Amino acid sequence: MSEKKVDDVSGIETTGHEWDGIRELNNPLPRWWLWTFYATIVWAIGYVIVYPAIPLATEATKGIWNYSSRAAVSAELAEAQADRADVLEKIVTASLDEIRTDANLFQFATAGGGSAFKVYCSQCHGSGAAGSPGFPNLNDDDWIWGGTAEAIETTLKHGIRFAGDDDTRISDMPAFGADGILERGQIADVAEYVLQLSGQEHEAEAATRGSEVYAENCAACHGDDGEGIPDVGAPRLSDPIWLYGGSRDELIAQINRPQQGVMPAWGQRLDEATIKQIAVYVHSLGGGQ
Repeated sequence: MSEKKVDDVSGIETTGHEWDGIRELNNPLPRWWLWTFYATIVWAIGYVIVYPAIPLATEATKGIWNYSSRAAVSAELAEAQADRADVLEKIVTASLDEIRTDANLFQFATAGGGSAFKVYCSQCHGSGAAGSPGFPNLNDDDWIWGGTAEAIETTLKHGIRFAGDDDTRISDMPAFGADGILERGQIADVAEYVLQLSGQEHEAEAATRGSEVYAENCAACHGDDGEGIPDVGAPRLSDPIWLYGGSRDELIAQINRPQQGVMPAWGQRLDEATIKQIAVYVHSLGGGQ
């Protein structure tokens, strides 16, 4: 340790510490800062005594107040649930038409349904329900299984191709190419015909041939003019809305080996009031029938 000296510039005595010729000035901390620092130490000790603080093997020390933020939140949620119980009971007992025509119930249902949608449905359909490739847009007028509020509720309850529900929606499109039902040329022709149905650029001669293939193999489900049949879960082919893409190559791929979407049966996980609220919310987005 070097000898204490007085700094020539500031006139302050040094502490005697020196590093590479640099001396440390003896500037004590302000008293208010020291007392604040001591106060934080006292506060921390008091906090550890009063509140849960020190982690142990399986839990933390409980503190003399035995406070639990989880218990507080649970109590608040239980109180909120009790406040909503009467309205939820009305939603359970009311029909979807009655909910939509009752201003108070409709407002409650759309608000609750919107919140539940973001928790359970947005991962596939998007936060705004606009969908993505392979996941339907719920804002438009195309509905594979029907877009009435009742049809939406049924789809929510039982899902689509969900193995754990005996009443799930099921529609299986044959793998016309992979299973050898149609030849490669026939698949190409019927793809041209579907392009024609949806108003896209197509080869007229191939589409003419494809119309015969379509009538024999596809019209029973998709309709004579490609308008779709919701009762059997067959989508409309006569508009520009496509679940797996509507280009020539995408149509050929779907005809050859179709993709088959799956949706959970939410009736096994959500209560009836929540399902009804989601159904009302989705129907209110504007694309419902």
